[in-house]
Amino acid sequence: MKAKAPVRVKKAETEEGGERIQKVLARGGVGSRREIERWIDEGRLTLNGNPVQLGDRLKAGDRLVLNDRIINWEKFAIQPTRVLLYHKPTGEVVTRRDPEGRPVVFANLPKLQTARWIAVGRLDINTSGLLLLTNNGELANRLMHPSTQVEREYAVRILGDVSDATLELLKKGVELEDGKAKFDQIHYFGGEGANKWYHVIVSEGRNRLVRRLWESQNVTVSRLMRVRYGPVVLPERLKAKAHYEVNGKELELLFEFAGMTPEKVQEDKPASKPRQTSKSARPESKPKSEPVPQRMRKREPRK
Repeated sequence: MKAKAPVRVKKAETEEGGERIQKVLARGGVGSRREIERWIDEGRLTLNGNPVQLGDRLKAGDRLVLNDRIINWEKFAIQPTRVLLYHKPTGEVVTRRDPEGRPVVFANLPKLQTARWIAVGRLDINTSGLLLLTNNGELANRLMHPSTQVEREYAVRILGDVSDATLELLKKGVELEDGKAKFDQIHYFGGEGANKWYHVIVSEGRNRLVRRLWESQNVTVSRLMRVRYGPVVLPERLKAKAHYEVNGKELELLFEFAGMTPEKVQEDKPASKPRQTSKSARPESKPKSEPVPQRMRKREPRK
């Protein structure tokens, strides 16, 4: 078993009479906050026999009922924080259910008894690589919030040569349909024949941003893999469709990076081997020149 840090409940919230109902139920995996707010508007939730109102908070001993079914909400109040590093293959979508029947990443994850996995950002169906997942909503929000400007690093394979002028323009910034965007850094990583590898870094999570930036200069992206999210690096031996759960010290570092007070955790135990969740899954090849360092880099959060 790995040491885990408990999700912290803000002192101000407990002193003011507990946490908001939608926050507690979302943390327990009952539904998303938006879904729960809709249920409240529809009158499907009662608190101590009265219809729930937006802003109502839960206190010890409160009786919460959803659709005439009592919810044992107190088990959602405190739970250990868990964080997974998942190697997403191309062809999977980051959603819980896909109307088109495509494979979803959540099908390959360990089951949670009293919570739900939250994806930290998304990868589109044609992008592979590192996907972070956690059961701690506050941690996920901190890592995704635009104000944090968390670096995302991608290995990109493109077709053909790119001029120095084009690379400089991509670093300076170009206008896209949803505003100006740029690469913070671009590094050439070699290649053979018509295929060339680059590593690029962006600090925002706009939809398909890396592809759109290259395509704005008529450059064709033939493969895209995320290799780092903030301080977390895709482990070199983590195969496609496999996951790794971070250990105590790594979790402390992630809390610090997100600007949250690190929880007191036990000393690290030997890291478990990455779990291969599908016997038929095969690792995706990476560019030969791509260095994949340790799982966690110690970096200060950007101001």
